[in-house]
Amino acid sequence: MQSDSAMFSGINAPTSQSLLNYILLALVYGGILLYRRQPLTTKWYYYLILGIIDVEANYIVVKSYQYTSLTSVMLLDCWSIPCVIVLTWIFLKTKYGFRKFFGVGVCVAGLILVVFSDVHASDRAKGPKPLKGDLLVIVGSMLYACSNVTEEYLVKKNNRIELMAMLGIFGAVISGIQISILEREELHSIKWNAGAVFPFIGFALAMFLFYSTVPTVLKICGATMLNLSLLTSDMWAVLIRIFAYHEKVDWMYFVAFACTAGGLLVYSYRSSKEADDTAQVTGASDEQSRVGDEESGIQNQVRSSFAGGNDDQVSYKELPSNGSPSKN
Repeated sequence: MQSDSAMFSGINAPTSQSLLNYILLALVYGGILLYRRQPLTTKWYYYLILGIIDVEANYIVVKSYQYTSLTSVMLLDCWSIPCVIVLTWIFLKTKYGFRKFFGVGVCVAGLILVVFSDVHASDRAKGPKPLKGDLLVIVGSMLYACSNVTEEYLVKKNNRIELMAMLGIFGAVISGIQISILEREELHSIKWNAGAVFPFIGFALAMFLFYSTVPTVLKICGATMLNLSLLTSDMWAVLIRIFAYHEKVDWMYFVAFACTAGGLLVYSYRSSKEADDTAQVTGASDEQSRVGDEESGIQNQVRSSFAGGNDDQVSYKELPSNGSPSKN
């Protein structure tokens, strides 16, 4: 909604809208990573690739608002769900049963009802270039799917602090380069009043909170559940339009909300065996992260001890069996 508000204000700078979010991620999580002094557990160029995918996904989807209607964006953004299912099935070996596919179908049906409600009520505008806008949404949804699946793999293998820090750093660098090439003149032409600044700040803060929450959801529920849950954002968008913009909505909206909520419950329901397996996997991942933190701390203490020993001109040999160091 903040992105849509910026478009209504005459601002066409999609990459600039995301830049502040990446800067916040880099400062907050990068600071934590530096404080812990942990070495990277994944090669930096993987984070560079993830940063490119994430920046371009945000750019393309926000750009699509210029050419097509909000209704089309809401509908076509669902394309990320089948993309995520295919990618997690191929690369993460995630298994999907009939019940999960049924839950996905109910969720998508709920969103379709929202779109019909939107069309029936007020949003009949197709935009200046609807075909171009629709294609942009589809491409952006595919990139979002790639980004979500990659993040799920990384957060289950490593820790979310490193993921958020490196995504923030590379996202900020890539966004800065892209802004200097594509949006420099647009930023110069903007009249920076309250109506222009507040949508930028609101969008950045909302995205920062969203990005901070995503790794936890991915670790517990996976990328498919994340994308299904994001369907409810369209419901909240309608609520904001009711109470903030005082617009009327069709009765189908309430049926759609119930469908989406029911679909999420069906998809997320697990038998006791599935819950035990998930708990074991999550516990093992947490234990691996804890051991990594402890090993990193021990290495830092050993380095400090050796540094102190060099200052006192005392060298240490291998520890004898009683655990006390022997001096030369």
